[in-house]
Amino acid sequence: MTGLSPDHDVIVGVSGGVDSAVALKLVQDSGCRVSALFMKNWEEDDDGEYCAAAQDLEDARRVCAHLGVELKTVNLAAEYWDRVFTGFLESYRDGKTPNPDVLCNREIKFRSFMEFAADYGADIMATGHYARLRLDGGRHRLLKGADPDKDQSYFLCLLDQSQLARAVFPLGELYKTSVRHLARRHALHNHARRDSTGICFIGERPFRQFLSRYLPPDPGSIESDAGRCLGQHEGLMYYTIGQRQGLGIGGEPGGSGQPWYVASKDFDTNTLVVVQGRDHPLLFAGALTAIDAHWIAGEPPAMPLRCRAKIRYRQPDQPCSVESGADGRLLVRFDTPQWAVTPGQMVVFYQDEECLGGASILGPGG
Repeated sequence: MTGLSPDHDVIVGVSGGVDSAVALKLVQDSGCRVSALFMKNWEEDDDGEYCAAAQDLEDARRVCAHLGVELKTVNLAAEYWDRVFTGFLESYRDGKTPNPDVLCNREIKFRSFMEFAADYGADIMATGHYARLRLDGGRHRLLKGADPDKDQSYFLCLLDQSQLARAVFPLGELYKTSVRHLARRHALHNHARRDSTGICFIGERPFRQFLSRYLPPDPGSIESDAGRCLGQHEGLMYYTIGQRQGLGIGGEPGGSGQPWYVASKDFDTNTLVVVQGRDHPLLFAGALTAIDAHWIAGEPPAMPLRCRAKIRYRQPDQPCSVESGADGRLLVRFDTPQWAVTPGQMVVFYQDEECLGGASILGPGG
């Protein structure tokens, strides 16, 4: 693994999963001084029913004991609440669908976590992200992970040069199958552990059930694009653009017999607008407006910018043009219309394998 030498003091962020366990083993094998750090970000309702923090910590302890690496722990729940969760709730209250994992990486894992690691004398922090780094002309470039199915550069789009200068991603050149193979070869007990999915603090619980604890229901009408009332929603904040499941109108007649999808939210009338069929024109937009742009290089590229972008994690990169707009906004025009452009999500920009940065989607059109 490049970028490390015996002179480095490295702390590896371990979560209990197989990715961070293999990252720890690879850093250990590089010959540098290594320790591990487990962080707890949520304790609001850590009662064991849904929160897996206790099991995660036990798995992390077993991995570290097996490898003979010291494990430290830190509770960053207060920082997570202030820097991530309050903004998450505010976005949902405004009808947006934020991605807290992107903000968590910037504010917690690569800020608070890094500061804590520095207190222990570590000059480098390693994580199990599937991404790569390249130093080019004094600039740290964030590249996609070699495994296209696991690339996580999307979630790292808000990092800056100072954060990347102290980061290492040992899994960047590996495929997930190779990671599990290494875990078995080194007798790591969690080699077959299922990957975590969804938002970390929600766990396995129903999302609407979790959100209703903080944002009480505000029922209103569900209407078709033609204005026909189809039922009642529980609150616009509980739904997202393109949502199909959980609408409660599956048996309603609509002519085509196709499923219903959320197309828009009318906050003036508290109305959820739905359409039939995934290919309905109201679910597509040829352009979007974004705000709060962040460029990893530290400064924006020359505009207009011809690049590729994605508006959700699993989406293939889409050819587009980016222009500067009023009030610091960006106008992103896609070569082909995009499905379910969702306010609050991130649009992330790429040149070939390099992640240039990202911005928060304000809405379709422009």
